[in-house]
Amino acid sequence: MVSRSLAVLAALLLVQAVPARAQDQSFAAFTAELWTDAQAKAITRATFDTALKGVTPDQRVIAATKRQPEYGKPVGDYVNAIVSNRRIADAQLKAREWVKTFDAVEKRFEVERWVLLALWGMESDFGTEKDRWDVFRSLATLAYVKYRDPYFRNELLVAMQIMQNSRLPREKMVSSWAGAMGQTQFMPSNFVDYAIDFSGDGRADIWSNVPDVLASTANYLRKWKWNPALPWGFEVTVPTSFDYMRSRANFTEWEALGVHRADGKQFPSSGQGILFFPSGADGPGFIVTENFDVLKEYNNSDAYAIAVGHLADRIHGGGLIKAAWPKDDRQLSRDARIALQRKLSALGYKVNEFEGHIDFDLRDNIRAEQKKLGMVPDGTPTLLLLDRLGVKVP
Repeated sequence: MVSRSLAVLAALLLVQAVPARAQDQSFAAFTAELWTDAQAKAITRATFDTALKGVTPDQRVIAATKRQPEYGKPVGDYVNAIVSNRRIADAQLKAREWVKTFDAVEKRFEVERWVLLALWGMESDFGTEKDRWDVFRSLATLAYVKYRDPYFRNELLVAMQIMQNSRLPREKMVSSWAGAMGQTQFMPSNFVDYAIDFSGDGRADIWSNVPDVLASTANYLRKWKWNPALPWGFEVTVPTSFDYMRSRANFTEWEALGVHRADGKQFPSSGQGILFFPSGADGPGFIVTENFDVLKEYNNSDAYAIAVGHLADRIHGGGLIKAAWPKDDRQLSRDARIALQRKLSALGYKVNEFEGHIDFDLRDNIRAEQKKLGMVPDGTPTLLLLDRLGVKVP
């Protein structure tokens, strides 16, 4: 979920090259400086010392920053691996086991259970995959090497506040390698903003209390404006004469353009949709709604959002994606995406960040460049496009 920068690479080289004693001295200087910020946030010395007792930089965490499952592999392979028959069956069992909780959560938050089940299955396999990393060591490592600075530094301080204010034992503070906690993987700031006590036992527990896990996740989605009247999206087919420069319309307009749902169902009665080809015009096409953007707030990855949405549909009895995924699909690496972003910026297009996330505005800009180059303007970033634009990948 996290992205790489030149600063991170420099820090990685520094950590690998500097002798252990120098690393210890440097990390000691980092923690001394961090204590000043912690005091400003009313973190006690006892909490600070407990959080960082015995903590040293973790080389495994630094290495993990270079591994992102949503990048560098075909979208179809990623989606199919997530949306397995076993996971669908397990989700349906969980839906029956926790039916009363789901009823109550849906009533309060207006987020359908299928999406919650998909996220729960995606993030921890319904709680069976346990967090095994020390949240403080992971976050301190990322903050120390200035990875996405100051994001992880701030998350480290928030984690200390959580332990202090919630009176959680030190051993309870476990996470993913990047500091995401609990069965649906909340960063510390997410925990503060969205975690709730739904079971009524006096504290929000996203590690072991299923009602709290499900309600907190629903609360997260609702506060990011989940629209219960719309699906996340759906597969579509387009006519042979379709103008691929067209990417945005309301549902009535899409029908008038000859676009149809692949499952044969009707479009929603109202709303807007964006046409999206994750693997190019030769692969499946989707119209996605505002709820797709909400899923990307959970994890800013198109492949992730498609996988969660499709998994939710399959849990609810929906069918397979009908169009075949291209066999030669090769998603760009993060470095290649960043290089493309820099090229688009140099060409005068607005780029909001240089972390490799190709949003729908940039896909429209890609369409414009593809049309100039005589390519099918489907908005999909490819190695061929980079070559045509003269982009050199680091």
